[in-house]
Amino acid sequence: MNRLAHETSPYLLQHADNPVDWWPWSPEAFDEARRTNRPVLLSVGYSSCHWCHVMAHESFEDQPTADYLNENFVSVKVDREERPDVDAVYMEAVQAATGQGGWPMTVFLTPDAEPFYFGTYFPPAPRHGMPSFRQVLEGVRSAWTDRRDEVAEVAGKITRDLSQRQIDYGGTEAPGEEELSGALLGLTREYDPQRGGFGGAPKFPPSMALEFLLRHHARTGSEGALEMARDTCERMARGGIYDQLAGGFARYSVDRDWVVPHFEKMLYDNALLCRVYAHLWRSTGSELARRVAVETADFLVRELRTNEGGFASALDADSDDGTGKHVEGAFYVWTPEQLTEVLGAADAELAAQYFGVTEDGTFEEGQSVLQLPQSEGAFDAEKIESVKSRLLDARSQRPAPGRDDKVVAAWNGLAIAALAETGAYFDRPDLVEAAVSAADLLVRLHLDEHAKLARTSKDGQVGANAGVLEDYADVAEGFLALASVTGEGVWLEFAGFLLDHVLAGFVDESGALYDTASDAEQLIRRPQDPTDNAAPSGWTAAAGALLSYAAQTGAEPHRTAAERALGVVKALGPRVPRFIGWGLAVAEAYLDGPREVAVVGPSLGDESAKALHRTALLGTAPGAVVAFGVAGSDELPLLADRPLVDGGPAAYVCRNFTCDAPTTDPERLRTALTR
Repeated sequence: MNRLAHETSPYLLQHADNPVDWWPWSPEAFDEARRTNRPVLLSVGYSSCHWCHVMAHESFEDQPTADYLNENFVSVKVDREERPDVDAVYMEAVQAATGQGGWPMTVFLTPDAEPFYFGTYFPPAPRHGMPSFRQVLEGVRSAWTDRRDEVAEVAGKITRDLSQRQIDYGGTEAPGEEELSGALLGLTREYDPQRGGFGGAPKFPPSMALEFLLRHHARTGSEGALEMARDTCERMARGGIYDQLAGGFARYSVDRDWVVPHFEKMLYDNALLCRVYAHLWRSTGSELARRVAVETADFLVRELRTNEGGFASALDADSDDGTGKHVEGAFYVWTPEQLTEVLGAADAELAAQYFGVTEDGTFEEGQSVLQLPQSEGAFDAEKIESVKSRLLDARSQRPAPGRDDKVVAAWNGLAIAALAETGAYFDRPDLVEAAVSAADLLVRLHLDEHAKLARTSKDGQVGANAGVLEDYADVAEGFLALASVTGEGVWLEFAGFLLDHVLAGFVDESGALYDTASDAEQLIRRPQDPTDNAAPSGWTAAAGALLSYAAQTGAEPHRTAAERALGVVKALGPRVPRFIGWGLAVAEAYLDGPREVAVVGPSLGDESAKALHRTALLGTAPGAVVAFGVAGSDELPLLADRPLVDGGPAAYVCRNFTCDAPTTDPERLRTALTR
């Protein structure tokens, strides 16, 4: 009996009709393993994972393989996006044992959930030095049956080793100038000056490192930091990793030149990059940055927004190529012949030149990924817009990639922050409204009566899994951004509820943070990782939200917790800056104050007050917090005792317990937030 049919995870539901007798992660699954004296197969993946789909088709949909599994194992299927704690614990074991990791993750466990054999994708037949999945299953069954003592010894040793691992926390002292300069030097050494980005292939968008570079430039004036951020953003925006027709970024580039992406589009990538490009525009006025920020925001709303007002997790890399076969990138790539079919010969030649479509192709089988290898200035803008519109219409007739519709709290928090700021910067109230709708959904559905947060929902039904640290921190970050943009104190209040849970349940006496709450399900190890991966770590995201909340409210416990959490950035920043970029960005805000800006007016609709508010939001001071409201209001703490000046709107800027004289002049306010 397959038990996945009533789950909310799209990934688990994809396996609900497998002949494999799947269990979701649950105590009952391990009770069954003990009762039947069988090992557990733990298979972890996610909905938009290409090789997860491949292994499912080759092995989990294969009746003989399923029969063997059902007879000899208790099979447990986990969506890593719903249970990042389970994924993190066993991925650590996989990486320690094999030196690498990835998805699908395949781990064999004892009935006590102790791991003893590891892998990722296994093919249906031996290939490239890999054993077949059936060979692996037979080997594990033989070891379980004939060498149980050896299996128990291995499992026990692995579990002890994992439980004894310690984070290099580095103490409770926040980083200073020396560490941040060292981090900049480290990024400079890894920078690819010809292509932008850091390191070699595959190349991932370095969203959090870019935010650090922009903040470092704003605080210190470092032109090198700005150049790395600006050039990397331009290379990505011109490459195939960016959807040149509809906006939005793919997960990563398989090559160093950003040409060929892994085509899945993730909510967290696009939320982070939308914000980065908006901040780059704020710093430089770049028209390219403005366009990409707005197009990416529009992509989020158009293609990932759910009926309930939240944002779906991802779009798949694969889609039907028109023959019934699911192929990676089929929705996005073009041949010269396809351009001609849609545009006619003359415009097809123009499009091929503009988008870099060649006879040989830049992808597979003569197909090309659209990119912008040349300056747009050499082309007729009106003609290009016509070409793009017709290609987009034609592409919309192709079978679309699947969408993972689950709403993940953390990633929606990132989207809320990005849409709120982008909407405010570019006078797009519809984007701000989309951010508010997503925030309303999280409050209405994901928060319980004790302000505890559920990690996921789908189709208006909340999931059973508790929020982890990144959920609390990223949602708080989104609510804080909304408070700054809208002037509505309720969002600051909700952020405070979430951050109080962080202080109560995720921080230990040393100031270190854990990924799961103290009352969460106990795994073989309590996961704890301060390094950023595809999105900010819960640790560094919490440090940032705590610091901003303290600046908005004067809450000393929250600032102290942020300072102590930044100790890990002092330790790791100069050594591995690419992997703690958000922590470095938070440290920039800490060194700058962060600055506190209160804008008051006779009414929220007063045009002069709105001009000061917009100027405050566009200030580049790292991590500056903004409060906007009616003079005399108690809606936000920063508004207290901030009167009008000569009966008119005024802005107050404070930093490190010192305040400038209030100003009524947007230009003076701009200067105060850039020096």
